[in-house]
Amino acid sequence: MVVVDDTPESRLAMRYAARRAASTGGQLSLLRVLAPADFVQWGAVQQAIDAEAREAAETLLAAVSDEIRALTGLEASVAIRTGKTIDVVLAAMNDGGSVSALVLGAAAKGAPGPLVSYFAGEKAGQMPCPVIIVPGGMSESAIDNLA
Repeated sequence: MVVVDDTPESRLAMRYAARRAASTGGQLSLLRVLAPADFVQWGAVQQAIDAEAREAAETLLAAVSDEIRALTGLEASVAIRTGKTIDVVLAAMNDGGSVSALVLGAAAKGAPGPLVSYFAGEKAGQMPCPVIIVPGGMSESAIDNLA
């Protein structure tokens, strides 16, 4: 499973996971997490904001799915969920045991990112599956060779 966002490191994690799934006969799941809505007094305004966020997520996942298909021929399963990202990822990992690995990308510079910090930090020993961290400074060819 790969958590998809708009960062370059997410794309590298996706590339590694897609190549790895293709080479092992595995499957690939893509998860996009939408932030929970802030309270807005006017419901119609909030509904419009939520609809725009969902549409953007669907567009992103379609583009990533197309990229995976072109790269490997695999059809990735996609999911869009709303909530706090860490909670949603944990729930997805514990949902029926179908996730065999969580693949995350670490930022090339600075802090690795909140998901990497959380899942590779204090909770790393309690994960229900391996966590694979793809360094953001790796080239696509290095990722292809590794996977």
